[in-house]
Amino acid sequence: MDLLTRLEEAILIAVLKLGDEAYGVPVNCEVSQLIKKSYTMGGLYFALDQLVRKEYLMKRTADPTPQRGGRSRSYYRLTPEGREALEAVRTHQIKLWQAVPQIESSGTGS
Repeated sequence: MDLLTRLEEAILIAVLKLGDEAYGVPVNCEVSQLIKKSYTMGGLYFALDQLVRKEYLMKRTADPTPQRGGRSRSYYRLTPEGREALEAVRTHQIKLWQAVPQIESSGTGS
């Protein structure tokens, strides 16, 4: 299994946290808070589509609503493979940091 990029990881975490409310705008807000970086909706939807293709996310389209001018909203949900990918990233990060000696603050900036 390939490791996720930071953006992919943040998106999967955002979708997991949002549950049934995981659609474009809230996912983008959550990802921006997690990463402390703004993403365009186009960039976010590209990454969401990639995660759907990798079968880490499932996408469903809701019925059109008059409030959205007749457009449908797409909702996302983690698949079992998406959960496995998140767990693999967590395990990998733990192993990486366990291999690093204690980081001490020396105040020298190096």
